Amino acid sequence: MESSLSNQFVEIDKLRAQLLEKVEIMADCQHVEEVIGSQEVLTRIENVILGVVTSLSKNEAPVLVLHNRFSWANISFDSAIGLQLTSQSAVTTIRSDCPSSVTKFAHILKILSVIYKLVQSNSYATKRDIYYNNTQLFGSQRNVDCIVDDISCMLKVPRRTLHVLATCKGLISGDLCYLEEDSTRVDCHSSSIAVAVSSNVVGIKNILYIVSSAKFVLIVEKDATFQRLLDDDFCTKLSPCIMITGKGVPDVNSRLMVRKLWDTLHIPVFALVDADPHGIEIMCIYKYGSVSMSFEAHSLTVPSVMWLGLLPSDLRRLRVPEDALIPLTQRDESKLNSLLRRPYVTSQPDWQREMELMQRSKVKAEIQSLTTIAPDFLTSIYLPNKLRYGGWV
Repeated sequence: MESSLSNQFVEIDKLRAQLLEKVEIMADCQHVEEVIGSQEVLTRIENVILGVVTSLSKNEAPVLVLHNRFSWANISFDSAIGLQLTSQSAVTTIRSDCPSSVTKFAHILKILSVIYKLVQSNSYATKRDIYYNNTQLFGSQRNVDCIVDDISCMLKVPRRTLHVLATCKGLISGDLCYLEEDSTRVDCHSSSIAVAVSSNVVGIKNILYIVSSAKFVLIVEKDATFQRLLDDDFCTKLSPCIMITGKGVPDVNSRLMVRKLWDTLHIPVFALVDADPHGIEIMCIYKYGSVSMSFEAHSLTVPSVMWLGLLPSDLRRLRVPEDALIPLTQRDESKLNSLLRRPYVTSQPDWQREMELMQRSKVKAEIQSLTTIAPDFLTSIYLPNKLRYGGWV
């Protein structure tokens, strides 16, 4: 295999050339993310508080207006960007005089005050720090996470500009070195130990400080599969590449990192996920974004992501043993039907055909099912052949 590496990835090299040709077109299709300075963030927070004070001075109950981030009715789709929150999206009113919303009203004001101090002092805190600063008030970490995103959407400010960081669960490995904002050098070349994805991806210094000769980026759905590829030294044995996993549903930092690599290196991005509705949805989050974070689509989505595997059609083609296939549950079928109704499916007819095949066969399979063919089938045969002959959709 090593002797033919120069000829192995002709399809990927062609694909990279096509991507480079499209970079300018894609840039024209997407709005450049507005650079918002600290003073502007402070001003926007002050305007929110001014509105609250003005209402109080008029003996009126203060209200806060939030975009409804969880409704498909507020979402539009652009194939060059992904899912976006529409400018005329429906809103939710958080009233200070309503028993059902007064607690959330208080949470928002408290977190706004925390953010104001962070931005003003040019310091940072994690969402976990904010929660543990007043656990009795916030009740749960999930409340804090949701409110920080609500504030980001309300102020029209990327969350990282609020100086609030999230603890990252993602891992990255492969042919990549970069500099953090504080000039710490991060080397991802280790063949045995992965590096945690940065909690401040935006702070990674660009272009000259991101060094890689990778041919492609491989998104891996599961940590177990990622570790298997790492143990098999996949990133160097086959071809220089970069692997990243969000350990299931990806956190924002993992998505930011994939987007950063795509923007900087202009190389193909492939997804390796289970042949089940959950895996497909995870892949769609990387490619098209999520409804709840659609207000940040421009910096989180990678519309060029390609589905490398595991494809439903692979199960029949490779004759995966019947005892390795799992019947779809009612919940799986519901999720699959939901995916087929998504606005982006019509722009991906090959994906649609694969999902319809799963719908008809009523079975799913994990990536690990390939070990029933041979223990090293994934790394020695499946992935090399897929990448060599263009077996992606």
